Amino acid sequence: MPAVLLAQDTTKLQRFNLHFQQTVITQTKPGFKAAYTGQNSLLPQSETATSLTTTLYGGTRLWKGAQAYFNTEMSGGAGFSKTLGVAGFPNGETFRVGSAEPKIYIARLFASQVFEWGNDYENVEDDLNQLAGKKSKRYISITAGKFGISDFFDNNSFSHDPRTQFMNWSLMSNGAWDYPANTRGYIIGAVAELGLPNWSLRYAFTMVPTQANGSVLDERIGKANTQTLEYEQRYKLNGNAGAFRLLAFYNKGKMGKYNDAVAANTLLPDVSSVTSYGNKKYGFGINAEQYLTPDFGIFAKASYNDGKTETWFFTEIDRSVSLGAVLKGTRWKRADDELGIAFAGNGISSEHRKYLAAGGYGFIIGDGRLNYSTEMLAELYYKLNAYQHKVWLTPDYQFIVNPAYNKDRGPVHVFALRAHVEF
Repeated sequence: MPAVLLAQDTTKLQRFNLHFQQTVITQTKPGFKAAYTGQNSLLPQSETATSLTTTLYGGTRLWKGAQAYFNTEMSGGAGFSKTLGVAGFPNGETFRVGSAEPKIYIARLFASQVFEWGNDYENVEDDLNQLAGKKSKRYISITAGKFGISDFFDNNSFSHDPRTQFMNWSLMSNGAWDYPANTRGYIIGAVAELGLPNWSLRYAFTMVPTQANGSVLDERIGKANTQTLEYEQRYKLNGNAGAFRLLAFYNKGKMGKYNDAVAANTLLPDVSSVTSYGNKKYGFGINAEQYLTPDFGIFAKASYNDGKTETWFFTEIDRSVSLGAVLKGTRWKRADDELGIAFAGNGISSEHRKYLAAGGYGFIIGDGRLNYSTEMLAELYYKLNAYQHKVWLTPDYQFIVNPAYNKDRGPVHVFALRAHVEF
């Protein structure tokens, strides 16, 4: 989400805006082979699951350089098998909330203050959590409140938003980035960003939940917090826009270590029973995108975390690589349509493997035993502009090999239809 800045001509500034989105994703999978099924396994029988999110976005200018945003959201439905059994889960709109009943909650409530200089301005369009106006290419912004950290970090023009792009968790973010979030994907914190014409540097400090995949935040902020740093470089190659981003993160809190869990109970290790303050997780990510023509672009991502402590926020991936391409429908006279294809490979640390092989469970995966191999997946979608850039329909197919890193299960075929409304 770009920073929103003041123009010198205040008559061109949008004072407030309202937007709406609704996304419905229905997915189905045929049955697949599985030598055994555990507590957190993807169920081997055929399943159909539907998710729903509805969001109302509001924004207003407060004073010079300041804006505030409020989003209320309703989500309901669930993923396959209660959103369990695949580290790169096939629906980025589902959460591990324990109930499929629709719930209304505050998704975002934050304010930003921007300080700018220089005379090099560019237009900013009216959009979700973005007021129309102009912004300088030289600025410092400070944002605080409740937000989704992916609003600011790990952006990618081709693979970032499961409501409009690829749906798989491994593709919407760098898979091994255990990014700070509560159960529904939002967190309280602050972000500072320095922006210059060709590069940006941003830093975030956030709270963390009291337990893995939790909703209650830990008030012992000195002992439980996350720090995220990202450098973004923008450039042009043969006149086509490109960018790469380098990300580093450091999380700490009352977490458990996989080796401690196995040492404490070799018969049935439980990482949630060996938690203590002082444990940490760190990692890195790289994220690149490049337009090759005005209507065709490619992307690639790679990420790593140390994998010694339990996954706390996102999903159970300790190493991940992905790449893909997106083509606009210009050649077949559907310039607003989009065809995308991507591949991802996910892995886990040796400590994580031993824990799962011993019968341990995380909050996403655990088959009771493990015949380890890399979890691999492919995704193909076609996004159709069904009505005036307000209604989009997207048929989607995913192929998943070794779900939850287990050669004894799968492969899995997933077919989906996404309906997205936005205005």
